[in-house]
Amino acid sequence: MNVKVSVGSKIRSLRESKTMDIETLAERAQLPLEQVKTIEEDGPLPGLAPLIKIARVLGVRLGTFLDDQQGAGAVVSRHKDKRESVRFSNYGTEGRENMIYHSLSDGKNNRHLDPFVIDILPTEGGSFEPSSHEGEEFIYVLEGQVEINYGKQTYLLETGDSIYYDSIVKHHVHGYGGNPARILAVVYTPI
Repeated sequence: MNVKVSVGSKIRSLRESKTMDIETLAERAQLPLEQVKTIEEDGPLPGLAPLIKIARVLGVRLGTFLDDQQGAGAVVSRHKDKRESVRFSNYGTEGRENMIYHSLSDGKNNRHLDPFVIDILPTEGGSFEPSSHEGEEFIYVLEGQVEINYGKQTYLLETGDSIYYDSIVKHHVHGYGGNPARILAVVYTPI
């Protein structure tokens, strides 16, 4: 069972604690105002790239939006425990949420990596727009087949395959042929 995280309310709270209006946040993050409003209202999340831009403007790490607890030392994520999850539309042009991110680092403060198990939901048609952000990503396919558009290249990964890339290059990750898949993803973003 998963617990849905309210990313928007965390962003709004952080923004307000810095006495920053939403227009300033959108401008500094170089995002459309309507997109930032949608995110703050807990609407569909388009992907990690806008959240990373917002995190940089607010001076926090990406994981701040995905978990609440802060702890030192080791963090254990047990399979049987409820995991917080965040749903993304992952730049699908139809805006339908098609990825569920499950954080594996809830509670680890001052981290530099954000590991996730991501369930890629099935899709019927539709197209996607690649995105980019600072940092690096590592993806390992746990189940199914995953297609990754990276720059001008397309990679098809099967269960047990992995890829590591610079995320500043425009990219998109989705289930091959619209089928579901499950991946382990580790995202590094500089603060």
